[in-house]
Formats: sequence, structure tokens, C-alpha cells
Amino acid sequence: MRQNRLNDMEQYVLDQGSASLEEMCARFHVSINTVRRDIADLTQRGRLKKVYGGVSADSHPPALPAIPISKRSMRNDQAKQAIGKLAVTLVQDNMSIFLDSGSTTMRLLPYLSEKKNVTVITHSLLALYEAAKYPSLHIIALGGIYNRVTSSFVGSNTLDELSKMAINLVFLASTGVTLERGLTNTTYFEVKVKQTVARQNKNLVLMADHTKFGHDALLTFCNFEDLYAVVTDQSPPESYISVMSRRGIRLLTPEPELAD
Repeated sequence: MRQNRLNDMEQYVLDQGSASLEEMCARFHVSINTVRRDIADLTQRGRLKKVYGGVSADSHPPALPAIPISKRSMRNDQAKQAIGKLAVTLVQDNMSIFLDSGSTTMRLLPYLSEKKNVTVITHSLLALYEAAKYPSLHIIALGGIYNRVTSSFVGSNTLDELSKMAINLVFLASTGVTLERGLTNTTYFEVKVKQTVARQNKNLVLMADHTKFGHDALLTFCNFEDLYAVVTDQSPPESYISVMSRRGIRLLTPEPELAD
């Protein structure tokens, strides 16, 4: 589909910084006229700009930029630790769990040491490093192309492996959360991983601190109504609680849990 190609093109240029028309033709197997039309549409999104002979990333895009995980991991540290401690209560012995590359999801790993026969599946390099500290955990590493911004492995190999797996619990982080657009993120290849694992599995758990609610990013990867549980450090606004109560979505906060 053309929309998928446009998304791929945009993320490629954002990752590379710039690309020539010829490079885009070869990369996406389309004609020079098609590339010109696609670039004209992409520049309307506001994240890319035309340059002589090609296209480059706009140095001042209106959309939220992807923040390196080294910086994200230091934000709201106490809240993330509390979320990790709560999230682990959902994990039972003999389960398989998926952790995405968010800076919050890996916070449950230290609390898994008392669980038995838990398998951790992840494409996050930082989560793999942390999980390796606990001999009781079984670890499945998803390979692919390394993305330095998210410190994770992405691409077709990652997606192929995920598509073969039936996972008991999927823990997802999100740049923004709204009822209208659901769970959103800024990085296209990371979103593809999140979309694939969310589509393949049912028990989806959002791990997000209170600052993520009411904000959104460029790309949606999961509808809010499709969640199994939300783990956060403060009760979300009443509109979210109403939807969760109606849809039977569990809410875990340091405060009393929302009744099913």
C-alpha cells in the first residue's frame, strides 16, 4: 500500500538524515516520478523538507522527536520503579512475557527473580542486559537491525519471529495515551514491532506514568480499548477510568485497584 511506503520512506529519511532521489528509487523500488510525488506528500507532514537532488529531515519538525532511551530512562525514575513493582503482580509462574523497548517496561525485571520458569521475550538490548542478571529467567532475544535511538533490534527478522509466538503477557510502553488515538509512539520501525506483538496476542498491558495520558505522538500502535490492564503511578482521568470499567480493563496503581 502507498501509505505504508510513505511511512517507510519518512522513517528512512529521519533515520539517515537525508537521501537522494536515486537512493529512494533503489531503496523502495519505484520510479523517479513516483518518488517525487511521494516526497511532495511527505513534506506536507512537516518532518521532511526538499533539498537539491533529494530530501532531508527538517531540523525543527512539529512532531515530537524520538528521545534516546538513555535520556528517557532517567525521567520519572521513582514512578517507573513503582510501576515495575506493580506490573510484576500480573506475572505468574510458567508464563511467557514480552517486553518492548520502552524505558518503563524493563523496570519489572528485578521483581521477577522470585517467579519460577518465566520466559522473557524482548528486542530491547537494555532489557536483555538486565534480564541476564537473573539466572532464574529464560530469555529469548529477538534479532534484527540495531536502532541506537531505542537501543533495540527492529526490522523484518524481528517481526517474523514475533509472528510465530503466542505470548501470555505483553508489556508495552507508550510515548502518549489518548482515548481517541490509543497508544502512540514516534519511531516507525519500533511501532511496527509494537503493532505486530499487539495484533498477535490478547493480554496487552500498558506500563505508563501519569504524564503520558492526554498526549499523543505521530503513530498509533494499539487501541486503548484493546488493553487487558493499565499499570501507572497515579489514577488516570475519569474519562479513562470510565472506559476501563466498561471494557473490563484492569487498573493497577499504588492506590486501590479499579474493581472489575
